[in-house]
Amino acid sequence: MSVAASQDVQPPHAAGSAAKTDFARNVWNACLEIIKGKINNQAFKTWFTPITPIQFSDNELTIEVPSQFFYEWIEENYSSYLKDALKEILGTEGRLMYSIVMDKSQVNPVTIELPHQDIAKESPSGASRSAQRGKEKEERDRFEKNKARFESHLNPKYTFSSLIRGDCNSLAFAASKSVAQSPGQNAFNPLVIYGGVGLGKTHMMQAIGNQVREQHISDSILYVSSEKFAIDFVNAIQNGNIQEFSSFYRTIDVLIIDDIQFFAGKEKTQEEIFHIFNTLHQSNKQIILSSDRPIKEIKGIEERLLSRFNWGLSVDLQPPDYETRKAIIQSKLEQNGVMLDANIIDFIATNVTHNVRELEGCIVKLLAAHSLFNQEIDLAFTKSTLKDIIRIQSKQLTLETIEKAVCSYFSITPNDLKGKSKKKEIATGRQVAMYLSKELTASSLKTIGLHFGGRDHSTVIHGCSTVSKKMEHSMEMRNTIEELKKRIEIMSM
Repeated sequence: MSVAASQDVQPPHAAGSAAKTDFARNVWNACLEIIKGKINNQAFKTWFTPITPIQFSDNELTIEVPSQFFYEWIEENYSSYLKDALKEILGTEGRLMYSIVMDKSQVNPVTIELPHQDIAKESPSGASRSAQRGKEKEERDRFEKNKARFESHLNPKYTFSSLIRGDCNSLAFAASKSVAQSPGQNAFNPLVIYGGVGLGKTHMMQAIGNQVREQHISDSILYVSSEKFAIDFVNAIQNGNIQEFSSFYRTIDVLIIDDIQFFAGKEKTQEEIFHIFNTLHQSNKQIILSSDRPIKEIKGIEERLLSRFNWGLSVDLQPPDYETRKAIIQSKLEQNGVMLDANIIDFIATNVTHNVRELEGCIVKLLAAHSLFNQEIDLAFTKSTLKDIIRIQSKQLTLETIEKAVCSYFSITPNDLKGKSKKKEIATGRQVAMYLSKELTASSLKTIGLHFGGRDHSTVIHGCSTVSKKMEHSMEMRNTIEELKKRIEIMSM
């Protein structure tokens, strides 16, 4: 359907700018109707809705795009759709120009000839057109180094199916699944996942991105560490590409940023994040963040940014309980096509309690040693191979043993430990006992709570969390835990 044949798209008979603008709008709308039927709706809204037709003259349509970055993406990914649409609407002689907004204060037009045009039919100004094309190629080459930004940086192995669900991550798992099913369309925006090292934050966030892509909800997904974001931001400032940097991030449908505590103290980076956050949130784009601690405990982040981080839902990841640790080990073994005796799995699950990464590391080391020495994996071989990781063989360890060690260390009685006293030394001793019981034994949270005065599992979780946080900031608490572990090891022999 060319202009000459179309009844809906007729060229302007007046030379006025208003007529040219109206006709440009008609031509562009006709092109959009063709393109809309060939790409998914999310991609159409992201890359074509922001474009504005501004002029039509001499069979040449001029459209305005937000940035050079935007133009590069359109040309790289959708030029064939534009070519076909222009050919159908304007015929083979139709041409397209881009007017690119480089910043808010000025407009730098860049003329792009569509690939279907016949170069041999260049007019006397062909030399200048060739020079222009050379300039455009240089610009494309200059921006080629940014091409990696368009990659999602998602690891395909990080999926919900490979993520073991347990009490330690059940809320985070449910919230993440909900976000993956309808990104940006629920109250969980932003979704903030926090917890210690090796608990699966990155796995869970990337699982969201992978499911969004799998279900074809959107291809505009980006996972980036806060450190890389900050480095790229500084480079953009130094290279004069800050507008392109900002425009790119504002086109993302699902933005995943890992370890936001790294932004602490970086004022300029926080300023950029603030504006990107506002744009995405107002456009119902999904934001997913992770941190090694609750948002309110991050120091060095502007209050207005912290406030926005708290707009959605924050969920925490706890160290995996015994049952979850066993499930993680079994899953890792299945992935490697290996079967181990139940007593070996129990031994590892009982003794390796800190995080998921450490558990997986044990399996990798055990399988590597088995391959190198061609020796059967039995309990003795397992203990020998993992001796530098597992220092306390706690299979015979009981809650009573931990109770005795803690009471002796803090000079308190078992009745104090199980009572309701909130004196500092007693409350600390009680929390330490719960922490060690959870870390060194296979007892459930319910069993630990019942043993230490009939408390519920939430009290145990709080006590363990309190000790973990104190260990992060207090050398005294770390020394206390290490000393108690040594005493318990001796008592367990």
